[in-house]
Amino acid sequence: MKQLTPADFDNLARDLDQIKADTQKKVGQTDAQYIRKVILVHRAAAIAGRVLIFAGCFVPWMLIPGIVLLALAKILDNMEIGHNVLHGQYDWMNDANINSDKFEWDIAGDSGSWKRVHNYEHHTYTNIVGKDRDFGYGLLRLSNDFRWRVKNLWQLLTYAALSLLFQWGVSYHELAGERVFFGKKKEGRESAVSHSELKKAFFAKGARQIFKDYLLFPALAGPFFVTVLLANLSANVLRNLWTSTIIFCGHFPQQTRTFTTEECENESKGQWYYRQALGSANINGKPWFHILSGHLSLQIEHHLFPDMPSSRYQEVAPQVQAVFARYGIPYNTGHFFSQYASVVKRIARYSLP
Repeated sequence: MKQLTPADFDNLARDLDQIKADTQKKVGQTDAQYIRKVILVHRAAAIAGRVLIFAGCFVPWMLIPGIVLLALAKILDNMEIGHNVLHGQYDWMNDANINSDKFEWDIAGDSGSWKRVHNYEHHTYTNIVGKDRDFGYGLLRLSNDFRWRVKNLWQLLTYAALSLLFQWGVSYHELAGERVFFGKKKEGRESAVSHSELKKAFFAKGARQIFKDYLLFPALAGPFFVTVLLANLSANVLRNLWTSTIIFCGHFPQQTRTFTTEECENESKGQWYYRQALGSANINGKPWFHILSGHLSLQIEHHLFPDMPSSRYQEVAPQVQAVFARYGIPYNTGHFFSQYASVVKRIARYSLP
């Protein structure tokens, strides 16, 4: 890999800034129509899924398409709608509902908490050891930057559990669990939000999700309470597995690297772009795959331009790849199974001392 000079970093920033500026000039009605269409599909899938699940109480084969449609709705809400709206990608629309200040998504995690930990902390300090808590989520050892502990021996099982319960991992992530519930503080982990506010948000949002999916809709089915509850649980698990897998493939293949705090001191814009490039990975796929992934299959472009409407990432990806080639920067992309295999290998590799 080419060693970049300060002039290279300045030119890299100029080139990537130009891509962003040229693309932002095109953002407008087409993008507004796109996100509204996705929201319409999401709502139609949610309604159809719920109806088919209820119908499946009498005609069992209808349960399967009902679960799949409900899972699809939850995936769209979580990935292409929620994640991107909360990044402020559509704030320019001045829509009362499609904006980062008011949007609340259909997962256990509070949107305010997500914006603090993900939008600010992760996207600012991407893969900087000790500053980016999304690197391993405090559960997984993924590089030699972290001391090995006995619990790492079974971290493949920890990863499987995290994937199954991913929405709750997101909800629980802002502070370490003991800090949320017992008020313990760790150096460098101060927050502008008080413990009482965090606990209130955690329990309030979690309770609403439990009530909706595991009490309200099952209760409407009367004697088929358990059937609907299990169907809703299945849809949530499918959404969790998909979301977790896409996010891990975009951040933790073996080629993605970490950075020290010292490396990133007095970082220029070009050096920040460079860090995003080396700390992210893409997944090749068809347009439908990119939509279902919230365009996080184009994680490199998302990390470079987090507030750009996600549907534009496919358009700018070839331009970004050309810029990287010009400066000798690797463009980490691959098919889904190769990227996922790389993630699993990394988790397994660092489970050992």
